[in-house]
Amino acid sequence: MSTIKITLVKSTSGCNKRVKATLVALGIGKVDSSAVHESTPQIKGMVRKVLHLVSVEE
Repeated sequence: MSTIKITLVKSTSGCNKRVKATLVALGIGKVDSSAVHESTPQIKGMVRKVLHLVSVEE
């Protein structure tokens, strides 16, 4: 499978607990931190929920 690199580009201040929990589950904590994951439907769904805060590279 292909991999995707997810980078947090905006702050999580003002976000609700579910968004913050999704970012923690993805392995992203601070602004400009990145994580590399396999492109599975579960990861794509998580990214879709926080797309307004992250940038995604194939």
